Amino acid sequence: MTASTATASTLAFRFAVIFVVAGMLMGIAMAASHDTSVMPAHAHLNLLGWVSLFLFGIYYERRPALDTSGLARVQVLIWALATTVLTVAVAGVHLGHDAADPVAAVTSLVVLGDMLLFGYLVYRGGPARENKGFAPAE
Repeated sequence: MTASTATASTLAFRFAVIFVVAGMLMGIAMAASHDTSVMPAHAHLNLLGWVSLFLFGIYYERRPALDTSGLARVQVLIWALATTVLTVAVAGVHLGHDAADPVAAVTSLVVLGDMLLFGYLVYRGGPARENKGFAPAE
């Protein structure tokens, strides 16, 4: 399955794993250097990158019609790209780079717009995947 044919949930889960590893490495680097000046960027990376994408993945996986829709895949891709840019911009702001401030502001609006797109997809909905349950191991 290539990125162009991956479901929205697969893309979301894959990006979530990349973001959580990056967030963990960022946390380790902050601890090793005793410099927590980019802690807000670390928080953005973990919340938007790991948590939100993983939750998107669960939602899309539970709704097969949405999971295979191009619009849902676009929503995940926009989220992943905007999260990357926003995290870098927030780090730049907290490191004293004034030029990063408008980038963070604009990217925040992109993230908000993408959340509104996700909200549209949620309200447009579609039936949830049937819960088949699990058979106990013998």
